[in-house]
Amino acid sequence: MTAVSAPTTPLVDYADAVRRYDPVLGIEVHVELGTRTKMFCAAEVEFGAPPNTQVTPVSLGLPGALPVVNGTAVEYAIRIGLALNCQIAETCRFARKNYFYPDVPKNFQTSQYDEPIAFDGWLDVELEDGTIHRVEIERAHMEEDAGKNTHVGGSTGRIHGAEYSLVDYNRAGIPLVEIVTRPITGAGERAPEVARAYVQALRDIFRVLDVSEARMERGNVRADVNVSLRPSPEAPLGTRTETKNVNSFRSVERAVRYEISRQAAILDAGSAVVQETRHWHEDTGITTSGRVKSDAEDYRYFPEPDLVPVAPSREWVEEIRATLPELPQARRRRLQDEWGYADAEMRDVVNAGALDLIEATVAAGTSPAGARKWWMGELARRAKQDDVALADMPITPAQIAELQSLVDSGRINDKLARQVLEGVLAGEGGPEEVVAARGLEVVSDDGALLAAIDDALAAQPDVVEKVRGGNQGPVGAIIGAVMKATRGQADAKRVRELVLERIGG
Repeated sequence: MTAVSAPTTPLVDYADAVRRYDPVLGIEVHVELGTRTKMFCAAEVEFGAPPNTQVTPVSLGLPGALPVVNGTAVEYAIRIGLALNCQIAETCRFARKNYFYPDVPKNFQTSQYDEPIAFDGWLDVELEDGTIHRVEIERAHMEEDAGKNTHVGGSTGRIHGAEYSLVDYNRAGIPLVEIVTRPITGAGERAPEVARAYVQALRDIFRVLDVSEARMERGNVRADVNVSLRPSPEAPLGTRTETKNVNSFRSVERAVRYEISRQAAILDAGSAVVQETRHWHEDTGITTSGRVKSDAEDYRYFPEPDLVPVAPSREWVEEIRATLPELPQARRRRLQDEWGYADAEMRDVVNAGALDLIEATVAAGTSPAGARKWWMGELARRAKQDDVALADMPITPAQIAELQSLVDSGRINDKLARQVLEGVLAGEGGPEEVVAARGLEVVSDDGALLAAIDDALAAQPDVVEKVRGGNQGPVGAIIGAVMKATRGQADAKRVRELVLERIGG
């Protein structure tokens, strides 16, 4: 098929576009399953293996090589379907999706067409402000991945303009599940947010189900994002474009936003949107034309004659259902109830990627409030300053629990705790080691405190007179002087008690 060059058009301001047009989304998410071997053969699956070393006659499409279904992949597909509230087919079959491309050595992809293993599901997606948007799932079906083409030469890394292409068949035949939504309507101006939140929710589900590493940067999860516009929610669906293989949450959101503005400009000019695949360019934040979008009949689907139907028993499906872990949204609600966080506090924790860290810190003995204070306070500030993920900070939940325990026991105060935190982050050891090495423990000897207090009182006789006259406001000056003399290692509450006793005496 030939590439399509869409006419160059200016973009319509996004706010104006969604005011005059109703966006409709459709999202197809492919997840590579974390099985040991491929979908239809015994070739090992290993990320980063030397090119064309993880292959068999089946994955190379050699004549006479017959496929055998990977039972673990079927189980993983059922787990995904159940987690997405789908019905699981009593019987389903594979089909041949026919098309030629160098990375498909058989000239067809073994997939599922009219009989998917899972269908008619839904997923409630929570946006950052707590709004829930239900996404209806049409199907989740099993298939195999294609190989990987590397286009050498040229300026874009794509086939157009390349000097030559290399093909690695290691990925050919890796098990995939493709999850296809029904048209996502009613999102309006928040369509980009809904798309991003949906893909992120799926990624989280894949991970908790332990069916995939779900690392988008490795291509374990890839999203094809369909966008169309119509003049109103009552109008028929518009012509859609499909932006292929978007592999980050941010890019999903940006691609939807860009396509809405681009299509609005085309419609405003009186032109028709071309039904086509498009490429997303992360560096420029735009999509460009790929090829005319094929419909199902163009692929000449027909049942795969070399594979028998898959018929999971109802008993097996229920056994799998019984082993499903707590899903991310239910877990967040349970933890919020247990921790007593407000809705906004919990959203901040989730958005910061701190949920697992706080849960582990609480499990290590810290109160939910104490754990949140550290991870969402000083550590979040440092992570942002250093441009690293919170989970990548060089400190563990157990160390945060140890730090808070030192505060709770009175051995250090909050000011000293921040110095201890600095030492831990600098690699000086755990909190106890930093306290000992830096000599940061609170001065609890009343004798030492009284000596510092007497010096402060002698230096500020006017404050003493004011306090004796009944005005306790100025006592803070004495406390401040004592804290300075003890390098902040005194217990301010105990200092105040001793100061008032001393002046009263």
